[in-house]
Amino acid sequence: MKKDERSLVPSGMATILPHAAQRVRQLETALLGTLARWGYQEIIPPTFEYLDVLSPGLEPDVIEQCYKFADRATGRMLLLRPDVTAQIARIVAMGMAGTASLHRLCYRTTVFRHAPEHAGREREIFQVGAELIGVDGVSADAEIIALMIGCLTQIGLTSFTISLGHVGFFKTLLAKSGLSVEGQKRAEQAAARKDLPRLEEICAEERIPRGKARAILETPGLCGGEAVLAQGRALAGRDPALRATLDRLAQVYRLLKTSGLHEQLLIDLGEFRGFDYYDGVVFDVFAKGLGSEVGGGGRYNHLVGRFGRDLPSTGFAFDMDRLFQAMEAGGNGYVRPAADFFLAAPASAGDRLFRAAQALRAAGYCVVQGVLTGTGSAGIRAVAEEGRVLRASVVALLGIPATGADDALVVAGTSVKGRKQMKIKDLPALL
Repeated sequence: MKKDERSLVPSGMATILPHAAQRVRQLETALLGTLARWGYQEIIPPTFEYLDVLSPGLEPDVIEQCYKFADRATGRMLLLRPDVTAQIARIVAMGMAGTASLHRLCYRTTVFRHAPEHAGREREIFQVGAELIGVDGVSADAEIIALMIGCLTQIGLTSFTISLGHVGFFKTLLAKSGLSVEGQKRAEQAAARKDLPRLEEICAEERIPRGKARAILETPGLCGGEAVLAQGRALAGRDPALRATLDRLAQVYRLLKTSGLHEQLLIDLGEFRGFDYYDGVVFDVFAKGLGSEVGGGGRYNHLVGRFGRDLPSTGFAFDMDRLFQAMEAGGNGYVRPAADFFLAAPASAGDRLFRAAQALRAAGYCVVQGVLTGTGSAGIRAVAEEGRVLRASVVALLGIPATGADDALVVAGTSVKGRKQMKIKDLPALL
């Protein structure tokens, strides 16, 4: 019997327990808050798509990795969304026709795909991302990268590096080298893995001239500061297409530099993204202590056009699981949100406890209810400890001897020294 045949949860899927779920949602909310402040509006795409409708935006290998099944209502093939960017391209082209051509959209959602060749890659991937649709130009490329940096800074992640490239440079080298279409695809895959021996094999197999093979083999290693651009120009020679990609990349880098956002940028002429629809400036973000990227994106000027409405676009997405791991590794993990009040009472006073908690909630406070199970000082200490674990600002007991129907015994609070009896309605004054 295989290892996963009797597993409670399918391989590549996960159950996120309450404590972690709170922290993940808090992280997502912080990211969406930053996106909103930049003018990006949230969109919620459907979980299922018709295969024949979405397939123009997906490469054959992505479709192969999708989870597909028949629609019982129509008999048509459905798929669980494998990629949000393709979905948004379809939505903008088909569902938002007649609207303005400029859209700033953001999302938090999950994508589903199975890629067994990627060890450790989950099949259910939580993402938060943004798409800038309808505008081309250097400033748009710079905006989406600056936005990604702003998101990371806002959540407190400071140790990260962004590799910045242009897919057109290496693709143009390959196209002009004499490689077959299949050879170009294999070379792109090898370059994405920085697999130089395999890249050399491909060039040798297809008998690429020495000078062109040398340029192909050197490109994946061209990574560093602004000086990389000069090295790229040396390889490009006078070729206008190659020089155009470098000029665009240089302009984006320098615009970010003028805003003081260049210190965490590396120019990487061998940079690739995992989807073939990228056709311009692309980028990946790597966090210290994590061996894989936590997010990335780039320009895809022709993707929306596959669905009938040609609009230049760029965007990015974070892998939330990896981003969460990076936050934890850097000691920047979000803490559990604190409760304003932890109120406890004996079971016999449950009605009184519920009414008091509801009154405070109606006033806008976060209230957690508990049960006083012990007697005397031991029971009070147990309640105080539970309140500490909850990080409650005020811990109070109701329905115990020597307290009135409208009173509470405060055992811990921001302005309380020792135990203090007071009216329930006056508890907010302690915050």
